[in-house]
Amino acid sequence: MLPLDLLMFAALIAAILIGYPVSFTLAGIATLFAFLGWATGQFDMSLLGALAQRVFGLMTNDVLIAIPLFVFMGVVLEKSRIAEDLLETAGRLFGTLRGGLGISVVLVGALLAASTGIVGATVVAMGLIALPTMLRNGYDPKLASGIVCTSGTLGQIIPPSTLLIILSDVMSNAYQQAQYEQGKFTIETISVGQIFAAALLPGLMLVAIYIVYLLVKAWLQPASAPAMEQLDERPSRTQVARAILPPVLLIVAVLGSILGGIATPGEAASVGAVGALLMASARQSAGTPRLVIAGAISLGLLAVLIGVHPVRLQRDDAGLADWLVGGLATLLVAVAGAAICQALVRTFRADVLKPVMNSTLSVTAMIFATILTASVFSLVFRGLGGDHRVEEFLANMPGGPDGALLFVMALVFVLGFFLDFVEISVILLPLVAPVLILMGHDPVWLSVLIAVNLQTSFLTPPFGFSLFYLRGAAPPEVTTGQIYRGVIPFILLQIAGIALIWLLPPVATFLPKLVF
Repeated sequence: MLPLDLLMFAALIAAILIGYPVSFTLAGIATLFAFLGWATGQFDMSLLGALAQRVFGLMTNDVLIAIPLFVFMGVVLEKSRIAEDLLETAGRLFGTLRGGLGISVVLVGALLAASTGIVGATVVAMGLIALPTMLRNGYDPKLASGIVCTSGTLGQIIPPSTLLIILSDVMSNAYQQAQYEQGKFTIETISVGQIFAAALLPGLMLVAIYIVYLLVKAWLQPASAPAMEQLDERPSRTQVARAILPPVLLIVAVLGSILGGIATPGEAASVGAVGALLMASARQSAGTPRLVIAGAISLGLLAVLIGVHPVRLQRDDAGLADWLVGGLATLLVAVAGAAICQALVRTFRADVLKPVMNSTLSVTAMIFATILTASVFSLVFRGLGGDHRVEEFLANMPGGPDGALLFVMALVFVLGFFLDFVEISVILLPLVAPVLILMGHDPVWLSVLIAVNLQTSFLTPPFGFSLFYLRGAAPPEVTTGQIYRGVIPFILLQIAGIALIWLLPPVATFLPKLVF
């Protein structure tokens, strides 16, 4: 008979593949095998006493607070239809170039990835707007489908990203566990900022790889990606600035505050959520959104003012300058507050705020339910000795540390055909990551390598989420087979990107070392 820990893992995979909800499956399998282990003398029930502490630690985790705020930011930008402006402007800008429409979709995908970070929203938006345009201009349906699916997945690797936030928490815990096992009690941690910085260059590298592939494809097979025959007049500089500048400023505000050490991920996510709300309000405005602009400027000035001259009026030695700065800060807060209130009213009246809140609530609940129940599963699995079995298995892999890492990467890739990135991150990685770190692999580099691998899971048939999103948004003349065949070259490009990061670790480690 197989050991209970192996049976437990096999039962989990089987139940998920059958179609049971993941969070209920995790909790149910963990409870069942906890009682089986207790009945057979292989599990100590007192271990479940640590469950309340784990749940409390999870719910008070400062890193994970950023998840609902980043989700809110992404959903607001999706509902405010910012993707339409970006795609239209970029298409007119690059349309005269052979393969230019495809390149514009990739660039817009990268920009939306850095501003929304939501794969489904990006794929659906580009499937509804860009895919018909590419097909009308003679693009090969397979190539057009592959471009849209792949560009949408950039939201998982280009920060800020929900995947990177979850990975930073999982890998930080794994890194701490590895240090404890080494006998170190003055431990180092991994921050979200380090993971964001590490993923930035690899994300841009993937964008460059896609663009080079499209240029080569258009040169070798001109009929597959022709230039636009009928092109509207090129957009003016003002039109380009109005379409690109707001999301770029939002990206700079969010990422710049994290990478610059000015704000925590939760604070930066709050900035992003407020900024997205103001952008949505500006789109609802009939004329010039003066209050929105004034509110955005007030928030920027307030950040600078607080950084230069912190306001602490409760001090006994507060002088005239402190009171003047305090008064100015109060005025700026009032203007920003008025702009935010106006944004809330406008988005509510435009029937934008309610679906945004519903989507944010459902996505956040799904993520946290999976993380919480995965914690229960992990506790029981370790109690049955599963962590030691995984450690022994990887330690005995041929090829040493590189062989073990290759096996884990292959396993993540295969599981990506069937499981979601959240499930892989919170179920598999806590078991294998500490062992890989003990073998000498850099945790930051390892995080990026796994992140790109998990990004690929959105493209792999039969259950790649990008494929399902596009199938729902694509015109009827695009078949499911064309979508599946269209992503194959891009999956190979993803594997090439993973190989480059493996062979050239500074691609992932240079920026974190420079900034942190």
